[in-house]
Amino acid sequence: MVFGWNGFCVSPYEEIADIDLATITDRMAVKKAVQCGNVEDAIEKVNDLNPEILDTNPQLFFHLQQQRLIELIRNGKVEEALEFAQEELAPRGEENQSFLEELEKTVALLAFEDVSNCPVGELLNISQRLKTASEVNAAILTSQSHEKDPKLPSLLKMLIWAQNQLDEKAAYPRINDLSKATLEDPSV
Repeated sequence: MVFGWNGFCVSPYEEIADIDLATITDRMAVKKAVQCGNVEDAIEKVNDLNPEILDTNPQLFFHLQQQRLIELIRNGKVEEALEFAQEELAPRGEENQSFLEELEKTVALLAFEDVSNCPVGELLNISQRLKTASEVNAAILTSQSHEKDPKLPSLLKMLIWAQNQLDEKAAYPRINDLSKATLEDPSV
């Protein structure tokens, strides 16, 4: 039995809900930092949550560092971007061929004055930030032993499957329109 701040008994489910809410808030803060281009802040927040996430996932760490390089380029910090690429990303590229290819693609942004016509200009699109944020979110969920995909789609598929099985055996109130979740009377 657990007691809340007011001295009343709190169910274990309320305690779990508070923990889940806290982890959701933390994950959303990390996602928002990446989506806003504050990659250093996002890395710090991930390390505060669980330092093993980036230690055990070199690809994720590389993608965060790559996003940091993209943000430097986006902000016109060419010298800082080159220095960062040489010191932080090039050594990782030497260890992993796919990292090297991604680094070369990212550094190619520096060769174009007008990146809107650049063949790798998509790296500067907001979709690149969203992709990185999603990858970080999935890694955090995995580290917290949660599913990285939402459960609702699979639950709806299971509902449809169960209804199809029941159709052969019994009359029951069926849900035909999943978006409204209204029950259909079996006697009609």
